[in-house]
Amino acid sequence: QVQLEESGGGMAQAGGSVRLSCVAHTSTFKTTAMAWFRQAPGKEREFVATSNWSDLDRYYSDAVNGRFTFSRDNAKNTISLSMANLRPEDTAVYYCAADPYNYCSGKGCYGADEYKYWGQGIQVTVSS
Repeated sequence: QVQLEESGGGMAQAGGSVRLSCVAHTSTFKTTAMAWFRQAPGKEREFVATSNWSDLDRYYSDAVNGRFTFSRDNAKNTISLSMANLRPEDTAVYYCAADPYNYCSGKGCYGADEYKYWGQGIQVTVSS
């Protein structure tokens, strides 16, 4: 069982920045795949960002690449998502996801069905 606790989020203007954090309550964080997803109203949940276990390699969706930064701190059981140059289309509920012992071939897991545990979600609203 992995409990995920998200924080941050809120409202921002277009061009602004927001930071999300997620603490994973587990003893196996170092070998747990972690990622951020988001879901906008009326749309399916979509992949945003992830990294490999060591955080040496990071992976982003095309929609956020170059604007968002994923980071992972294995000492603090935490992942973060720093979002810059926000756009109204970034408005969504953002979810932290975890899957213990999933190495994802060292290249990150992008599918929502690859993650067993999910946070409660946190709203990010970007106004134009």
